[in-house]
Amino acid sequence: MLTSFFLAAAIILSSLGAALTALFVMPRIGLPGPRRASLGDFAPGPVEQAAFLFEDGALVDATRSARALLAALPGEGSDWKRLSDHLSRSIAGFGPALADLPQRGEIRLAGEEGTSIAVRAECLGDLTRLTVEDTAREGMGVLVDSLSLRAQENELVGLRECLSQAPMLIWRTDASGTIVWANGAYLFKVMERDQLREDDLTWPIPALFPHSAPHEDATRRLSVAARPHMAECWYDCHSYASGGGTLYYAISANAAVRAERTQREFVQTLTKTFAHVPIGLAIFDRNRQLQLFNPALLDLTYLGVDFLSARPSLPSFLDRLREARVIPEPKDYSLWRQQMAELERAAAQGQYEDTWLLPSGLTYRVTGHPHADGSLAFLFEDISAETAMTRSFRTEIQLSQAVIDAVEEAIVVFSPAGELIMSNAAYAALWRVDPAATLGSVRIPDAVRHWQSLALPNPLWGEIRDFVGDIHERADWTAHCAMADGRRLECRVVPLQGGATLVGFSAALSGRPPLPPTGQGTAERKSAAA
Repeated sequence: MLTSFFLAAAIILSSLGAALTALFVMPRIGLPGPRRASLGDFAPGPVEQAAFLFEDGALVDATRSARALLAALPGEGSDWKRLSDHLSRSIAGFGPALADLPQRGEIRLAGEEGTSIAVRAECLGDLTRLTVEDTAREGMGVLVDSLSLRAQENELVGLRECLSQAPMLIWRTDASGTIVWANGAYLFKVMERDQLREDDLTWPIPALFPHSAPHEDATRRLSVAARPHMAECWYDCHSYASGGGTLYYAISANAAVRAERTQREFVQTLTKTFAHVPIGLAIFDRNRQLQLFNPALLDLTYLGVDFLSARPSLPSFLDRLREARVIPEPKDYSLWRQQMAELERAAAQGQYEDTWLLPSGLTYRVTGHPHADGSLAFLFEDISAETAMTRSFRTEIQLSQAVIDAVEEAIVVFSPAGELIMSNAAYAALWRVDPAATLGSVRIPDAVRHWQSLALPNPLWGEIRDFVGDIHERADWTAHCAMADGRRLECRVVPLQGGATLVGFSAALSGRPPLPPTGQGTAERKSAAA
């Protein structure tokens, strides 16, 4: 009995000790905190799904199939952006529907016909779970790696289509230079050149550009060897080293080659044309570098061929003209440089034309003409002979004027059209008018009205007017008239060469009979003609 009592007491004490130990130890053992959700918490079964878990656009977790799909998606940016771009291309209204997910809680979207894709989106608090399904597989709704494979296949189909439809020639060669791939444009050009059908093409296909540079990044202009049945074709070929081979792109350059050839032929034509022109020509481009000149420029400026062939700039060209004394000698060099800068600006506006009086006695006319592309053309013309002739004519005219001014008879000359072209000082003094100081031209009716205002009435004035305008055979004649102040004048009318008419007035000799009232001028004219 006593033994049973001690056994029960021991059991009770052991239980109490265990309880006390538990009470003492448990407060010191930390309880596990809140665990972050993962895709394993939401997996409906043992099949691994292409599921994504996002929080505020950042990828929190993804299954193996989902990560394979992300790795296959092209583009840049975050995982959410690349995935949403991919799904938006296959599912209409994906973006707006996903924006309503917080209100709806769960949505299901099916792709367009032919895409075989569906999406289920779930809102789980701060988390968004996307499940992408391949509806074309047996067991619809099961998620497999075929999604990533289909994305890669779709991208491959798109890339192949882009390359096959590209208008440029694209091809790849291996390390030995053998063509291992080419796009449709390249194959078509090979068939056109060699007159082959598509079934006749065999690999490796012939090279269109046998002189292309292998295994280096370069750009060269090459031509496809012309055949009798086709015109020569030019291409700008770009090569890029790629792995153990080379990748080539050939862009048509026919238009550029034709333009360059046309420009070259045009320049040659201009050069031949201006080679025989006595006017010096200097054309500067938009950067003010000399691009074209003719032999006359060498003769007029005395500049060497070496200097002009080096395409000097416009300031250098003007400086060399100054050194050769083929430009007016400036008194102030800084002022001269400023004038040359103004010359360039005026020529660019098409307003520059000047006459250069050179220290050598020569005279040049310099003209600047702008062009639409910003270039400038300067023309240098030697007008020394023209200037000398003009000076000679001016001297002769001045001498002739001095001679007739020394004549006492008042003389005036009218052209066949009736315009006053010459008069002397005696005429200006007699009739108190200087035709040279009159604005505009003086015609015979104007002169007759002026004579009538200062003289007595006489039919002579009308006869002179009619005689100046007469184009038939004419002869000298004389008549008399009287001024309003009583002075008597003798008038003579003389036809000159070329249809001009001279009218002279001089004082009448004393002792002559008085003038008849009318008609004597006509009578004397008729007797003189007889």
